[in-house]
Amino acid sequence: MPRTARPARFTLDPAFTVGEAGPRLFGAFVEHLGRCVYTGIFEPDHPAADEAGLRTDVLALIRELGVTTIRYPGGNFVSGYKWEDSVGPVERRPRRLDLAWRSTETNRFGLSEYLAFLKKLGPQAEPMMALNLGTRGVAEALELQEYANHPAGTELSELRIAHGDKDPYGIRLWCLGNELDGPWQTGHKTAGEYARLAAETARAMRQADPSVELVACGSSSRSMPTFAEWEATVLAETYDLVDHVSLHAYYEELDGDRDSFLASAVDMESFIEDTVATCDHIGARLKSKKRITLSFDEWNVWYMSRAQREATTADPADWPEAPRLLEDNYSVTDAVVLGSLLIALLRHADRVAVACLAQLVNVIAPILTEPGGPAWRQTTFHPFAQASRYGRGQVLDVRVDSPTYATAKYGEVPLLHATAVRDPESGAVTVFAVNRSQDAALPLEVALRGLEVTRLAGHSALADADPEARNTLAVPERVVPHEVSGTTLQGGTLRATLEPLSWNVIRLA
Repeated sequence: MPRTARPARFTLDPAFTVGEAGPRLFGAFVEHLGRCVYTGIFEPDHPAADEAGLRTDVLALIRELGVTTIRYPGGNFVSGYKWEDSVGPVERRPRRLDLAWRSTETNRFGLSEYLAFLKKLGPQAEPMMALNLGTRGVAEALELQEYANHPAGTELSELRIAHGDKDPYGIRLWCLGNELDGPWQTGHKTAGEYARLAAETARAMRQADPSVELVACGSSSRSMPTFAEWEATVLAETYDLVDHVSLHAYYEELDGDRDSFLASAVDMESFIEDTVATCDHIGARLKSKKRITLSFDEWNVWYMSRAQREATTADPADWPEAPRLLEDNYSVTDAVVLGSLLIALLRHADRVAVACLAQLVNVIAPILTEPGGPAWRQTTFHPFAQASRYGRGQVLDVRVDSPTYATAKYGEVPLLHATAVRDPESGAVTVFAVNRSQDAALPLEVALRGLEVTRLAGHSALADADPEARNTLAVPERVVPHEVSGTTLQGGTLRATLEPLSWNVIRLA
C-alpha cells in the first residue's frame, strides 16, 4: 500500500474550541416520498410490525443509528400538504394526489402516527414539523399549532383529544415552509413574497406561543442564482422573528470525477460560511445583538442526475402509491464522502444548530428495506452512527497541515479532512478523519496539549479495496468498519496510518 510523501499533522488543545456539538446535529428526515414511510418505517402486514404497524426491525436500526431530531412531513411534499387529511380515524382520511412526487398519498400514516413513532424511538427523538407555506398560509399554520400543542379547551385541541391524543404533542421546532426559492416547488415564491409570508406566520405563531423555535427557508442549494440575495431579503423581514435559517445540499460523483466528489465538503463548508456571513451582515445592518444559527435540514449524497433521467421516462398518467423512488445503493466511496460531510458540520458546530440527514429509510437513506422482507444498513449508516455516538461535546479547533491533491472542481484540496470532539465529563477525545487519496495511505501525527487522555481506546476505519463495494440485500454486511492496528499514543503524540479512501474514528481515553 503506497504512502504519501509526508504525514498530515495538527494539534489538539482544549483551550481552542469551535463550539458545542449537541444532539440536534444528528437529526434525520422523514418525508412522504417513495417508500420512506410506507414499507419503510410503516408496514402493518410485515411479520416484524408492532400493534401500530411500525416495523420493529427498522425501529431498532434507527435507534442504533443514533438519530435525534426528525423533520416531517417534507420536503417538497409539504407544499401541498393538508394537515387535516392526516388526523382522525384512518378509514375516513382522504386519498390525495401528491404533485411533488407524482404519487397517491393514502394518509394512512399521519400526524399522530408520526408522534407515536418518535415516542417509540425514545426521548432523544425530537419532532421538527414543517409547515405548508406553498399553497397555504398563516391561518392553517395557527390551526395546526393549536391542534398539536394547545392542552385543551378549544375546538382544535379538543379535536385532537377526541382523536385519541389527550396530551399535547409539544412540538417546539417548526420549519416555515420548504425550498420556496425553487421553481419546482408547489407555491414557489420570490424572496420578497416569501419573506412577508414567513414574517406574518412567525409573528402569529409567537403570539400563540412565544417559546416556539422557527426556521426560515434559506436557499435550496448554494448553486441557486438567488443564493445570498434570497437570505438577505428574507432575513431583513424575519431576523427578529426566527431562530434559524435553512440550508440544503446534496452531492454526487459526476462524469467519473471522483477526486472532486471526495472533496464535496469543501463546498459544504463554503456554503455554511457564506450563509453565516450573510446572516451576520443583516444582523449588523439591523443593529441586532441576536445571532441567527443554521439549520442544515437536508444534506446527503444523492445521485440526483440519475433520478432526473429516470423521471423523464415515467408515465405522466400514473399516480402510484409508495413507488420505488430515489433508492440509491451507496458504495464505500459514498460513505467516505458522507463522513467528510459530517466532519464539515462538526467543524461549524458554533453556527450549525440543527442538521438532518435526508432521508431516513429507503429514499437516499442509510437504511434499506424490502416489503415483507429484511432491513439492512447501507455503507453510509456506519459513519453517521459513529459520529452520533462519539461526536457530542466540545468540538476542538483543528487546523490541518496536510499534503494536497488537485481537483477539477475545487482546485488544490488537503488529503486530510478532520475534526475532533472532547467529552467535557470524561475528557475522552475522538478524532474523525477522512483520507481523500484514492490510492495512497496517509500518515497522521496529532500533537496533544493540555488533554487528559493517556491511552488509545480504539481506531476503526471504513474502507475497502474495491471503492464500489456496497451492502445489498444479498450481501448486507459487505462493508462494515474494521479495527486498525499500528496506531499509537506515546509522549503526547498520536500516530496513525489512514488507509486510502477511508473514514476513520480514533478514540482516546
